[in-house]
Amino acid sequence: MASSSSYTNSPCAACKFLRRKCMPDCIFAPYFPPEEPQKFANVHKIFGASNVSKLLNEVLPHQREDAVNSLAYEAEARMKDPVYGCVGAISVLQRQVIRLQKELDATNADLMRYACNEIPDSHFGRRNNSGHGTGSGGSDSFGQNSGLYFSSPWNNVDPCGDSTRERGSEGNM
Repeated sequence: MASSSSYTNSPCAACKFLRRKCMPDCIFAPYFPPEEPQKFANVHKIFGASNVSKLLNEVLPHQREDAVNSLAYEAEARMKDPVYGCVGAISVLQRQVIRLQKELDATNADLMRYACNEIPDSHFGRRNNSGHGTGSGGSDSFGQNSGLYFSSPWNNVDPCGDSTRERGSEGNM
């Protein structure tokens, strides 16, 4: 809270807006400093000074700052969108989350399709059905004869559910 000397030098934004003398026990002074006149102007336009004063008197002192911040946020949202206020902003964000979740699901499905159907076994150091690895077949290449094994997240559990896939060289770590 500001000292009482600051009340006499500069009235709070609420008292200045309402053109009244700011008293030392002003309910608005701690929450509407003179440096933020638009904050009170918005709150006053949407809720009214009398209603804000009643609300602040009913709220416990340690909860007043949160109440004023909520009122200021809602008032600013109502100024931008008079019909929906902050509910409109919440709805936009919820739709964005739903859209992004669908996009993530589609990407995960594409990844699973890619992992199950399109990656040749030889990319992970496995021996495919034709017996060819990634190398030319020599023991010095990085193919199936080199003993190198590239781990992947689906080595132990087949995400495709394909039990007929060859799982060669899993024990060659």
